[in-house]
Amino acid sequence: MNIDFPLILVLATFITGGIWLADVLFLAPKRKQGAAGTYLDSGSETDKEPIVVEYSRSFFPVILAVLVLRSAVVEPFRIPSGSMMPTLLIGDFILVNKFSYGIRLPVLNNKIIDLGEPETGDVVVFRYPQEPTIDYIKRVVAVPGDTVDYRNKTIFINGKATKQVQMGLYNGTGSGERMTGALENIETLGGVEHSILINQLYPDLPPGCQMLASGTITVPEGYYFVMGDNRDNSNDSRCWGYVPEKNLVGKAFAIWMSWDSARDSFLPIAWERIGEGID
Repeated sequence: MNIDFPLILVLATFITGGIWLADVLFLAPKRKQGAAGTYLDSGSETDKEPIVVEYSRSFFPVILAVLVLRSAVVEPFRIPSGSMMPTLLIGDFILVNKFSYGIRLPVLNNKIIDLGEPETGDVVVFRYPQEPTIDYIKRVVAVPGDTVDYRNKTIFINGKATKQVQMGLYNGTGSGERMTGALENIETLGGVEHSILINQLYPDLPPGCQMLASGTITVPEGYYFVMGDNRDNSNDSRCWGYVPEKNLVGKAFAIWMSWDSARDSFLPIAWERIGEGID
């Protein structure tokens, strides 16, 4: 079950704020009038603030601050799969910059302030086009107007092959141990150097993925072509097509925690990953 946390935050903000406002405008004055009319002290039961108002007044600014920060500044996410290995591992907790690509209204997701667009090489979080309630994370491979092709495990952007440098065989740990033995390369995409994993025994296109089956395609205006760094284990634009600009959530920029219960240790935290930037 997917919980719509932004909607919950919006409702909680309106409810607590509404109760507090109603008390300030209507209930509090009546309590004071009642207390004065019966010659009661200000600390009596007649003018005592109801507990629901007390809680609303206390929680409203906290909930509002969380809503603003989460909607316009930064939002945490957890990596549930290995599609972005080795850049992001299963169990990584990341931070996403929500204003990199513009400020949007919560729930409605309408952009109200345009601050920029994704660039080739960015690691982005977006709402999965096939099921918008699910958040995906991939790397931007091509932007509007670019031509893109993928053959022999190499991305071709506008007819030019992206540079790759072989690093050897990958040694996975924890939940990513199954990727041990894959070929690890350093790829340069849009000026961004990052590691990718390749399995030479797999075809260029995963089973059922036909987006690039006919060769080079051109990314239409308002859309982006994305792929996972774990090239042969990623459900990405090769399978379901482009990411609409309206589906963008933000740019991933840091790992703040890495917890993988499959790690062979008493406390399954990858301390060396905490605080790492995301390239």
